Amino acid sequence: MEIRVNATRQELTRLKARVRMAKRGHKLLKDKRDQLMKEFLAIVHESQRLRQELEKKLSLAYKSFSLARAVLSPPALEEALMVAGGPEEVSISYRHIMNVVVPEMYITGRSPAQGSQPEEGRVMLPTYGLASTSSDLDDALAQFRGIMPLLVRLSCIERTIQLLADEIEKTRRRVNALEYVLIPELEQAVKDVEMRLEEMDRANASRLMKIKDIVRAH
Repeated sequence: MEIRVNATRQELTRLKARVRMAKRGHKLLKDKRDQLMKEFLAIVHESQRLRQELEKKLSLAYKSFSLARAVLSPPALEEALMVAGGPEEVSISYRHIMNVVVPEMYITGRSPAQGSQPEEGRVMLPTYGLASTSSDLDDALAQFRGIMPLLVRLSCIERTIQLLADEIEKTRRRVNALEYVLIPELEQAVKDVEMRLEEMDRANASRLMKIKDIVRAH
């Protein structure tokens, strides 16, 4: 959209100030976009690592569960699985990444830094009878419990990736709008005003010369 302005010195000064401000904002937004991309890529790599770790642990857990299901009768297995385990509470806090508010989730009693790793040495006693079950079932359920912190951490990272991707897209659109629309239009408006002022100066100079000629002729 063409910017329409009056051809005055004051308007020219105002336009030049807008150009400087737009270029400064463009640089700041580009820096923000680049920093967001660095954070985004680092978190994506962390997400990929956690997914691989999760798939590996799930594979081991399902393998142990398959062994338990092979040696236990269906009623005994169903009875053991119906026994409720201990509750796990998830705490949520928030932090800022380049003014983007992202969640931090972790199991209560563990710090955010520990939330992605199972607690080493923590003994999870089964809540079902041990006489009618196998050690493979104990291993499987313990492994599934150990996966919970990974799931919590991964869900937090996936949400962070989504929020950062949205902010990167918004910032990219603003950068492009400044770079390809607003700044060129402002610079063109400055040129137009300068040309019109020059024409006005030449016209005024021409009139003055004619007036001088008329005065000299008399």
